[in-house]
Amino acid sequence: MDAHFHDLRHTGNTLAASGASLRELMTRMGHRTPRAALIYQHMVNGRDREIADRLGSARLDDP
Repeated sequence: MDAHFHDLRHTGNTLAASGASLRELMTRMGHRTPRAALIYQHMVNGRDREIADRLGSARLDDP
């Protein structure tokens, strides 16, 4: 197996995507457009459930 610098960068940014906002990922990776940073956000397992749970527990009168 050949490992390249890009592989390490991709792994690090994928791990960062689990807790970072899109803007934070863009800054971290040096991307100017959200499209490039979104590549890393699709790989986060369990985020759909976490988001749904958070929405389900939100109160309508919370700001």
